[in-house]
Amino acid sequence: MSPETLSKRTLLFVNAAHALDHFVLLIYPTAVIAIAAQTGLSYAELIGLATGAFVAFGLCSLPMGWLSDRFGRRNMLAVFFVGYGLSCLGVASASQPAAFAGWLLVLGVASAIYHPVGSTMLVSHASQLGRDLGVNAVWGNLGAASAAGVTALIAASLGWRAAFVLPGLICLALGIAFLILVPGDGEPHGSRSGKAELIPLSRPAALLVVFAIAIIAGGMTFNLTTIALPKILDERLGLELPLALTGSLATLVFVFGAGAQWLMGRLVDRYTLPALFVGLALLQPIGLAIAAATQGVTLLLGLVLTMTAIYGQVVVNDAMVARYVPAQHRAKAFSVRYFLGFTVSGFVVPMLAVLYARGGFGLVLGAAAVFGLIVWCAALAFYILAQDSRTQAATPAE
Repeated sequence: MSPETLSKRTLLFVNAAHALDHFVLLIYPTAVIAIAAQTGLSYAELIGLATGAFVAFGLCSLPMGWLSDRFGRRNMLAVFFVGYGLSCLGVASASQPAAFAGWLLVLGVASAIYHPVGSTMLVSHASQLGRDLGVNAVWGNLGAASAAGVTALIAASLGWRAAFVLPGLICLALGIAFLILVPGDGEPHGSRSGKAELIPLSRPAALLVVFAIAIIAGGMTFNLTTIALPKILDERLGLELPLALTGSLATLVFVFGAGAQWLMGRLVDRYTLPALFVGLALLQPIGLAIAAATQGVTLLLGLVLTMTAIYGQVVVNDAMVARYVPAQHRAKAFSVRYFLGFTVSGFVVPMLAVLYARGGFGLVLGAAAVFGLIVWCAALAFYILAQDSRTQAATPAE
């Protein structure tokens, strides 16, 4: 198999894995509405059972980069497909709270494989970095976008268990196809146009700190918004809509995020990353503040603005890891990046339950707006520090 063919096949499966990673993880937040109606348990109690899944999503991402270096990225991605499929079938078999919590935890561990492993494979096989990052991000966003709508439709017509069984079977089928069609990792091709050009820095420690703050706060806004979105629309839109239509509206909101990711993929190759970062981050607190203070159509517009900022930032942040971190450390860097973003934000689930119980979604969205403001402040600090680093790098030594 030629290197180009291997790279094309690898990118195709990496993109499909990204879509499934976000799709499957967001089945439960929509299915829980149907589960609550069937079991009589409250939304706050049921959504809390997903805490282990979202904590594991981030916590277990830390060792995945090391494991991929040891056992091969192709092999780890195959484990992702198979593990995700089996855990979906496990959740579908659950009937008691303990079983839900246990199988959701297993699902979270499997989901943690994709980002550190898949992102590194993407950067290694990209033919044009910004474009391929944007396309990959769109796949992930469409997975998240379609989760609410597809889950609602399946749950309404076939029952909530089918909403886990069908994606689980798809994951297993893709895992088998991946093992057959992609025989190995292949070698990165340094001469290709997609090579991530390293940007030299004179103050890497300070930049790392503010980037980490942005990642952690961004993970909070990401999870608060995406997990709660179906219920926010169900409760605050001011319309008595069936579950299927509520899920479809949630999908529409996510689609705007996909458009932002496609655009950011093009802009990454044309403009400086810190400038894109600070401009995009400003939209987060604005959109969340609008959503927190309003209902109806204005709420919907605020959520669209928020999703545009949150998902566009994912492309920019991945490009920053690719451009600022040397290739030999990139898998570990992606592990740390997703560990910070997803582990801390995994505690969003119990926070969401507490905030919702005390002040409804007005309080939930207000808290998310505060985290969005922190993201913007960190992005602004990164921009200033990056400009200082470029100036110092350009100054000749005396």
